[in-house]
Amino acid sequence: MSNESEKIIDTETENIFGADAPETTNVAVAGAGQSSEYVVVARRYRPQGFEDLIGQGHVAQALSNAIGTGRTGHAYLFTGARGVGKTSAARIFAKALNCVEGPTATPCHKCDVCVSVSLGEDIDVLEIDGASNRGIDEIRAIRENVSIRPARARFKIYIIDEVHMLTSQAFNALLKTLEEPPEHVKFIFCTTEPNKLPITILSRCQRFDFVGIETSAIAARLREIVDNEGVAADDEALQLLARKAAGSMRDSQSLLEQLLSFCSEKLTLEDIHSLLGTTGETRLEELVRAMAERDITKLVTSLAEAVRGGADPASVIEQLFGYFRDSLLAASGCKSELFRYASPSHHDYVAEIGKQFGTTKILAILQIIDQTLSRMKVSTHDLILAETALIRIAAMEDFEELAKLIAKLEGAPMTPPGSSPPGPPRGNAPSGATPPFVPRQADTVAPSPSVPPAAPPPQSSPEPPPSSVPSPSVPTAGKLAFSQSNARTIWEQALNLLPEHIADKARSFVNVQATPPETLLVVLRYDVGFFKSLLEKPETTGQINQVLSQLTDESLQVKFVLADPPPEALQQQSRPRQEVPQAKLKMDAMQEPFIQEASELFKLDIDRVEKRS
Repeated sequence: MSNESEKIIDTETENIFGADAPETTNVAVAGAGQSSEYVVVARRYRPQGFEDLIGQGHVAQALSNAIGTGRTGHAYLFTGARGVGKTSAARIFAKALNCVEGPTATPCHKCDVCVSVSLGEDIDVLEIDGASNRGIDEIRAIRENVSIRPARARFKIYIIDEVHMLTSQAFNALLKTLEEPPEHVKFIFCTTEPNKLPITILSRCQRFDFVGIETSAIAARLREIVDNEGVAADDEALQLLARKAAGSMRDSQSLLEQLLSFCSEKLTLEDIHSLLGTTGETRLEELVRAMAERDITKLVTSLAEAVRGGADPASVIEQLFGYFRDSLLAASGCKSELFRYASPSHHDYVAEIGKQFGTTKILAILQIIDQTLSRMKVSTHDLILAETALIRIAAMEDFEELAKLIAKLEGAPMTPPGSSPPGPPRGNAPSGATPPFVPRQADTVAPSPSVPPAAPPPQSSPEPPPSSVPSPSVPTAGKLAFSQSNARTIWEQALNLLPEHIADKARSFVNVQATPPETLLVVLRYDVGFFKSLLEKPETTGQINQVLSQLTDESLQVKFVLADPPPEALQQQSRPRQEVPQAKLKMDAMQEPFIQEASELFKLDIDRVEKRS
């Protein structure tokens, strides 16, 4: 091995294990005749041992125990997001298995095997890019070479990165070799999308899921790096870098690399915002406050000032996306450790913003911002799209009024926040009371001029004089006996105890019969089939059965049927229907109070009305 290669690994090992930093960061790379080349931070501070895997303690412990107990498998699958240590863990595992002092969970990092594996140059540890070697021919080459024993190491190890990029034919060619490889062969697969792997591959591997690294752990690692590099940095600046990385250690180190080139003396928040095209948290709070106050002038002005200060409109919208996400969590009682974008020191203010907007409105805001970010990717008018999205949010209506309107349209009784839902009135109605059936205006169907009016429903026969009909027997405690003679009385009293939106539909009956065992058969008018479908909903029939059981002290069940239509109605249904003019339908629709309220709330006009039977 060349002296240049040894110099690289010595520098990496010193940086990781806390030795004195090298005098210069420019180190030579292997290769005769090459000039000195800078090695990036992500490579120089790459983990070299299981103890250096930040945020992946469960994986490190499992692999270390497997080596210590001699229970290492032949195929492993490392899954997780980018930059969380999958390939680094694969290299560490390969060193632990092939180290001259091993197999050991603590490789020496000094022997030729450890050094060459760390550089990715070992002849027995083959790193393959699954994206560029995805065909069946490459897998056939692996199958032919697995029988050849390693040149100097203990195992021949294949590390296939982005393994999900292999073709279906390549996976099929790998199945038999993966299930029963030679004793000297190990496979380690790394992927960010395990869902794309065939189940036949997954079942042959030991799977380890790498989680996203916590923001505090990333910030602590960045602090170690800048201290080792001899660069001063504000804690808030490193926290912002850690949050921007969103759980990826490599992303945070790449951003730090940019900042080290941008400002070599001290890293500050202003430098980060200037480099990344973002705006400060004070400006974000100003934008959010303007949206809460519906001050469009202040909102657009603040956005323009942020853009003039060097912020990118798309970056500002993305920051607001994360800010509202954090405010939603804070308003729900989550701690600041779960913040991804807002500063933990502003937890109280972020929670106050979340409570002021409300959960429903914030969810709608997140949807608007998400759609705007998607449109910005294919548009050259980022500023206009950003202004449009912020104005839409500022002009958004109150969602509480919308919820009330939806509840009215569904026919459910309104329940104010914090109060209990209305129940049936206390007490029983008089046994002889029979309220007349008076349908609501919304329930009646006004016949149009071109359609003949429907035949009136059959009238119930008048009640005979009290002397000819025995009075219903009422047991003790005011309960009614369930019988054919009491069927109508039971139903009419039940209507008085039911909620209004159910009783109005149930009054469209023409007859009531007591059908054994314990079934109350209610015959509805032939033209109220829609009401019948509403009354037959499980929650509605449950309420009706409960009221019937209270009146009779028996477990009664209600059943609805439609009356047979009269001959006149059958003749009218057989006639061809004439098209009703749209103008007439629109005029009739605008008479409905619900439609009027919806039209005023949403500032809408009726485009077309379809009349359905």
